[in-house]
Amino acid sequence: MQQHKKAHEEGESAGLIAMVRVRGRTHIRGGIADTLRMLNLTRVNHCSLVHGKERFKGMLSTAKDYITWGEVSEKALVSLLKERARITGDEPLTDAYVKAHSSFDGVKSFADALMKGDAKISDVKGLKKVFRLNPPRKGYGRKGIKVPYSNHGVLGYRGVKINDLIERMV
Repeated sequence: MQQHKKAHEEGESAGLIAMVRVRGRTHIRGGIADTLRMLNLTRVNHCSLVHGKERFKGMLSTAKDYITWGEVSEKALVSLLKERARITGDEPLTDAYVKAHSSFDGVKSFADALMKGDAKISDVKGLKKVFRLNPPRKGYGRKGIKVPYSNHGVLGYRGVKINDLIERMV
């Protein structure tokens, strides 16, 4: 746990980051709204993936009062791709589609390449950048959506615990 916290504080590249928008757009400042739009998080319960590079550190800190994020595991990524990934026409992502429209053999090999940083979402033609998730089963937690994760709320950096949230939302 200390290593994840240290890597986050120093701004090191932390692998694949999953971001989930938690709060809506009421009383949101223009700069924060622009940042959320650039992160492809335009609505509540939308999820987006980025590689944990230094250029996203400022964007994440700007949007920290509206989103939660952390390092996604391979199991959660495969579940996210199989259950919630959509292609043009709002069709689910299948192994056959991935094989026909990219250089990958299926969803699992695409997820492996995403985890390693060898692929991007745009490598599969027609795959949407945003995952529309359900609200989490059993809710977000006791303190709600206006409190940081460090104070037992939802917002901000949560490390590998993002996988639990994603599993409850898929």
